[in-house]
Amino acid sequence: MNKKLAAALSGGAVLVLALSGCTSDGKSSASDDKLGSWAKQVCDAVQPQAKKIADASTSIQKQTSDNSTPEQVRKTDSQAFQDMSDAYKAIGAAVQRAGAPEVDNGATKQKNAVKELDGISTAYAELKKQVDGLVTKDQAKFADGLKGIATQLDKLSKSGNDALKQLEAGEVGAAMAKQASCKSASTSASAPATAG
Repeated sequence: MNKKLAAALSGGAVLVLALSGCTSDGKSSASDDKLGSWAKQVCDAVQPQAKKIADASTSIQKQTSDNSTPEQVRKTDSQAFQDMSDAYKAIGAAVQRAGAPEVDNGATKQKNAVKELDGISTAYAELKKQVDGLVTKDQAKFADGLKGIATQLDKLSKSGNDALKQLEAGEVGAAMAKQASCKSASTSASAPATAG
């Protein structure tokens, strides 16, 4: 019943990967020091949130067995969506606090990324509300409700992380790729994607 939800959820980790500097082209830049400290600040903040997202994803996947009761599934999914909403909000706040990276259009890229992260946070909060509203007494209705949520989750996992990709392109991505905390953030975020 919850398998489609788990599969859709594993795509959510992609959003964190976008921010964790995995797509570095390996080039180093002249403004290394300022950009490096910016990247470190963001990466250090992203790491615990990436773990929170990965853990939430894992908890939903653990609850995918068909012998889980609708009540168990609803409770787990609700908590997972809350955790994801909180994590994306915290990542957005971290990018906001770090300020604009010293690259071309850094302020615009930062602003767009924060807006996108806040939007993702809001979307997960909406999914939590929807899960909380599902009726667990009727298994068929509950399954239908979950399908609807899985569809939205799938869209969410595929939707815009364009601003994040733009933020961490080029020099910013290279600086983030050098940060140990970004490397471990991408590892913990990608783990549940393989289990989907």
